Amino acid sequence: MQATSDFSPALAATAIVRGACPHDCPDTCALLTTVENGIAIKVQGNPAHPQTGGVLCNKVSRYTERTYHPERLLSPMRRTGPKGAGQFEPVSWDTALTDIATRLKAIAARNPEAIVPYSYAGTMGQVQGESMAGRFFNRLGASFLDRTICSTAGGEGLRQTLGGKVGMRVEFFAESKLIIIWGSNSIGSNLHFWRYAQQAKRDGARLICIDPRRSETAEKCHEHIALLPGTDAALALALMRELVVHDWLDHDYIARHTLGWEPSGGSEGLRERALQWSPERAAAICGIPVEQIANLAREYGQCFIKNQPAAIRMNYGMQRVRGGGNAARAIACLPALTGAWRHRAGGVLLSSSGQFPVDHAALQRPELLAGRRPRTLNMITIGNDLLAEASPAFGPKIEALVVYNSNPVAVAPESGRVVQGFAREDLFTVVLEHFQTDTADYADYLLPATTQLEHWDTHSAYGHTDALLNRPAIAPLGQAKPNTQIFRELAAHMGFDEPCFLDSDETLCRATFGDKIDFNALLDQGFATLKLPDAPFAEGQFPTPSGKCEFFSARLQAQGLDGLPEHVANFEAAGTSADFPLAMISPPARNFLNSTFVNVKSLRDIETEPVLEMHALDAAARGIASGGVVKVFNARGEYIVKAEVSPRARPGVVHGMGIWWRKLGLAGTNVNQLTSQHLTDMGRGPVFYDCLVEVAAVHSVPDAAPSDA
Repeated sequence: MQATSDFSPALAATAIVRGACPHDCPDTCALLTTVENGIAIKVQGNPAHPQTGGVLCNKVSRYTERTYHPERLLSPMRRTGPKGAGQFEPVSWDTALTDIATRLKAIAARNPEAIVPYSYAGTMGQVQGESMAGRFFNRLGASFLDRTICSTAGGEGLRQTLGGKVGMRVEFFAESKLIIIWGSNSIGSNLHFWRYAQQAKRDGARLICIDPRRSETAEKCHEHIALLPGTDAALALALMRELVVHDWLDHDYIARHTLGWEPSGGSEGLRERALQWSPERAAAICGIPVEQIANLAREYGQCFIKNQPAAIRMNYGMQRVRGGGNAARAIACLPALTGAWRHRAGGVLLSSSGQFPVDHAALQRPELLAGRRPRTLNMITIGNDLLAEASPAFGPKIEALVVYNSNPVAVAPESGRVVQGFAREDLFTVVLEHFQTDTADYADYLLPATTQLEHWDTHSAYGHTDALLNRPAIAPLGQAKPNTQIFRELAAHMGFDEPCFLDSDETLCRATFGDKIDFNALLDQGFATLKLPDAPFAEGQFPTPSGKCEFFSARLQAQGLDGLPEHVANFEAAGTSADFPLAMISPPARNFLNSTFVNVKSLRDIETEPVLEMHALDAAARGIASGGVVKVFNARGEYIVKAEVSPRARPGVVHGMGIWWRKLGLAGTNVNQLTSQHLTDMGRGPVFYDCLVEVAAVHSVPDAAPSDA
């Protein structure tokens, strides 16, 4: 099959090519890549794009170091040693694809659902993500993957409350008078929002950060509320109670634009629910002073009294616990109580992705299923699922795994079981990658994929409301191919002859938004701003079934769940285990993005090594000093790492900074050795921050397990 990735190298010796950052970050920056004689020499932010403003994070500003990394995979590779040993030999594309197709055909002849795709946000691109890949797996009839590992609890909480992943426009945070940053280290993970928050601060706004960890962002805010992990809903409900008691309520907005404030049809109303949550009750659960709750409620309520905009910037850290969906619901209810939505600089933002008119059907072609309804497996439980035998409830045993845009051996929870599953000799594994990651070490075939500088793509965003186009700046290095091209060619080797497998990458880019966004504008400037109202819910009109902000969700009640937001205690709540008395969260290291960039030397040199942040009291009680090697453990496993006694940690909570590749750990593991495969209250999401551990000093570092060599 002829390559159809449509790369047209720049004719000039020097060119500047417009693109977009592909990584899992709300900012989705517009890029300019300077190319000289076919070599990318610099990547910088596009100053013409208002959301980027010419500024990039430290990670992406070094993107050429990643693209030209000496360890880039540049040819197909076939395993020659034991699984996990990382021993491979180069082979031709035809050899690799012929053998892969032969193996997949044999499995599909028995049951195509024994083949499982595994992917997430290694690229957020609509084309290099699930376009041609979706077509391939739909045509094959493979199992569906429930892609839940990041944001689905919070997303479902928003859907049940506001109607979707919608909210404020991020640029209007610059006009807010009170900004609550809830569960986000914006300096490290939402840099361009932080720019707007700083503008508001210079103009007199008060900034409050709610986060168990005293992050870089918390340090720069006027106040830090260091609540225990998984207690956010309790705090939000107590804030509601204070708003009621002091009558800091917009009664007109509540009456006209909300549902479920007062009891109805025998169901409790949110007002009654909130009155059960005194600041004293919430403070005991959250592990914070009563005064912090009372003062925060007063500041939020006074914005209503003074007719000043108050804004909440949530991020996804707060929803990676058992009650994450309920927490997002409770927080999302707050702006409707005070009528904050009346202001364009008021309301809440968790994600803007629901605003984008992405035509997923045009990209993924679900008609290729031809009426089949494959099972769905949750990516979070891949450790258990790879070890499951065939059964009527589970379906066929997993026989083949095709991994792209993800590194599950490093990022999936309870990684000891993930490794055990990937190490199965009867599992056929194909990995599309840039580098030999932890997951790649277990592959039967490694297929070299292009980076963002080498292919076409389209991007929506979840932190602003601009669509972006990425043009290839350079030709693919070595024998690397775009994901789309790999799946095109694999489809041909499988004998799939539907015309849709011949669609070029530019055709896929044009199909992403259809006629809803002017593709010529994307070609001309690299981005296009969605046409949306400044204050989307000033007069209600929420995209819920009722058109109102739904404090009470009949849809949740129909599922047997609580129709109102409630505090749902962690599976492993702080203070509930004598054996494992410390709560652990695993926030991202500032210079990594999930497990991406971990192998970029200049960034790894900044982070130096994996660490566990501990409060001085917890460290002293265990005889632990900064720089000492410790064992972090629970019933699921253990993680050997160096301790850092740090003011960033509150008593009773430790921070396993992630996500380091396992092979770079002191004993061949990382923090996900300790996390569980439990799922959230709604959205089927992960509970990475719902994890109890104990920590002990160790005097020698054990050898890495053989499978992690």
